[in-house]
Amino acid sequence: MGSEAVVGQIYLIRHGETEWSLSGRHTGLTDLPLTARGEAQARSIGERLRALEFSTVLTSPLQRARRTCELAALEAPTHREDALCEWHYGQYEGLTGAQIRQRQPGWDVFRNGCPDGESPEQVCRRADALIERLRGLDGRVALFSHGHFLRALAVRWIGLPLVHGSNFGLEAGAISQLGYEHQRIEEPAIELWNMASGV
Repeated sequence: MGSEAVVGQIYLIRHGETEWSLSGRHTGLTDLPLTARGEAQARSIGERLRALEFSTVLTSPLQRARRTCELAALEAPTHREDALCEWHYGQYEGLTGAQIRQRQPGWDVFRNGCPDGESPEQVCRRADALIERLRGLDGRVALFSHGHFLRALAVRWIGLPLVHGSNFGLEAGAISQLGYEHQRIEEPAIELWNMASGV
């Protein structure tokens, strides 16, 4: 690869609070709305990022991410990106971590995946393919997505095995940032992680 970074910075934005994120239930493809607090978090994201100029905004098609994106109202072309969907939890959809570990002791989504849902290998391939596309974009990019997928994307950005996603907590409504050390594409870095909305 060349020595210059193509894309500038990538902002990872987890959607605002939903009823299931509040209660710790795994929300994959269940299309839940934001709570009132989640909508306030989304507006706060917009206020924090208002001074930045974005070349591209991409959002998961699920309404909790789309609504967060709408309320943040970043001034840039916005496109739906199916690759930003949350991990497909299969049989574990709607269950808490404690409930899942009653069925499967020691379970961790980044290590074990989900029966009838996505495996870690499938999510890793999805994240890697998206990273390749992101590196071909110009300027500053914002991604509106979901907790487990954004954690997967971050660890793959810096070349770690997917299992390390369990080491990166990410709150609803939080902002993180990917970029490059010394502006070199050979040195991908996590520049900011889990900046809470403050709401």
